[in-house]
Amino acid sequence: MTPRFSAPRELACLAFSAVALFGAQLFTAPLASADTKTEAGQHVRIAVDVPYPPFEYRNAAGELEGFEIDLGNILCQRAKLDCEWVVQGWDGIIPGLLARKYDAIMSSMRITPARERQVRFTRPYAMSPKVWVARRGETIDLDDPASLKGLSVGVQRGTTQDNYITERYADKLHIQRYATAADVALDLEAQRLDLAFLNYPVALDALELGKPESQYVQVGPRIDQPESIFGRGNAIAVRPRDKALAAAFDQALDSVYADGTFVELMHQYFDYDLRPPSRK
Repeated sequence: MTPRFSAPRELACLAFSAVALFGAQLFTAPLASADTKTEAGQHVRIAVDVPYPPFEYRNAAGELEGFEIDLGNILCQRAKLDCEWVVQGWDGIIPGLLARKYDAIMSSMRITPARERQVRFTRPYAMSPKVWVARRGETIDLDDPASLKGLSVGVQRGTTQDNYITERYADKLHIQRYATAADVALDLEAQRLDLAFLNYPVALDALELGKPESQYVQVGPRIDQPESIFGRGNAIAVRPRDKALAAAFDQALDSVYADGTFVELMHQYFDYDLRPPSRK
């Protein structure tokens, strides 16, 4: 005799099958379209950590400006994308992308092995060195542990600067981590820090590094190695499955390099070369 299920169980099985089928359709439909081309006018939300001058900041009217804002707008125009900027703190910027709060990150994010396990990157478009900064008149030798004893250093939390300091100086310096690079600069100015380890462009802007009247000086050389920590350069990050969006940005990036637009824009903001080795 063929086994018979009770009505409630049969209904439960049918309901489960329907839910499973519906869920599978929801799950597989996006995957099927993951490799399709982006559509003209497609709305794309791009996350940016503000303030981070001269890359991104708000002007007196509260509007977003900066090198990456200008570059991003050009890329969106060339890729025929309808882009919207979303301000997001650095600590949660990758989780926000994966949670679909926005579709891309363009905020001086370095390509690193750890991040490549979470997101898909475009080819690099820029690379800025890092620099140690101290108050003028201080005698600090980064290679002499005795001169570092009892000193504190400020870094932006979750950045490659943080990784570098943690790996190389955790046993030599007291590390203080901040939500933004601006907070690092403020605490150095307030003499709550002895050193700061910052992106070179940020140090130039926030602390007027290199100007005769600046109260701050660079300590040691600019740093952009090792690649295992600092990566191959800054790139746009998207979710792993968004191959088409990454390709659209790559094509636009190639075009701004090919016709000189990138270099022209770079010179509007910087007096040094921001191009990564792969773009020179």
